[in-house]
Amino acid sequence: MNKRRQRNSNNVLFRICWRIMAILLVIGIPAVLFVSTFHIKKIEVVGAKRYTTEQITEQLMQTKQDSNAIYLYLKYNYFTKVRIPFVEKVDIEMVDNHTVTIFVYEKMVAGCVDFMGEYLYFDKDGIIVESSSKRLEDIPIINGLQFDKIVLNEKLKVQKDELFDIIINLTQLIEKYDLGVDTISFNNKYEVTVDCGDIKVLLGKRSTYDEVLSELKNILVKAKGMEITLDMRNYVKGTDNIIGKLKIPTE
Repeated sequence: MNKRRQRNSNNVLFRICWRIMAILLVIGIPAVLFVSTFHIKKIEVVGAKRYTTEQITEQLMQTKQDSNAIYLYLKYNYFTKVRIPFVEKVDIEMVDNHTVTIFVYEKMVAGCVDFMGEYLYFDKDGIIVESSSKRLEDIPIINGLQFDKIVLNEKLKVQKDELFDIIINLTQLIEKYDLGVDTISFNNKYEVTVDCGDIKVLLGKRSTYDEVLSELKNILVKAKGMEITLDMRNYVKGTDNIIGKLKIPTE
């Protein structure tokens, strides 16, 4: 009787083990095939200007599962918001089983203010889009803005909303003419001064700055290496109404 019970127990144990093995095989083989079939071997990054392909890849693929093309596609297209400074969102496209393209959409930045050791970056509407201790060299610091508080993802309240229109006009032209401006400053009359390294340029108050900045591009080439203040407040296209004053070294 005992032997029969033992044989029955062994048979039950054998059947349980066999079923477990069968389940593991049913689940395990497809899982292995899924991982190997969609393992990412090539990544192309499109649209990133502030980050390299390696930096974007490192930020997005931080776990072993992220190396699976389908997993990565579903994760960032439907479930997870990207957390990369100055990046609004990313879209993942599967090119084939082993190749993905990452489309990066960066935040539009018009300028920044230096506040308590942090650089607060805002867009064309004056909305603070990022706070960072890192200075982006291609984004000018804006001086002369008056504000009481700064809240991330909210509009920077300054003395005149129209100043943001002037700032975006200036920054677009600065990028267009590749002027390398470090700071844009407003005085109490809303006259504009820009600093390009050791060269300070008084631009005054205008409805548009296209003509004066177009001419400034040519002047900066000639004034390279100088410490000089350029007064272009009365500049009119086709005239020589520009005053240059060299900085005299003091001992």
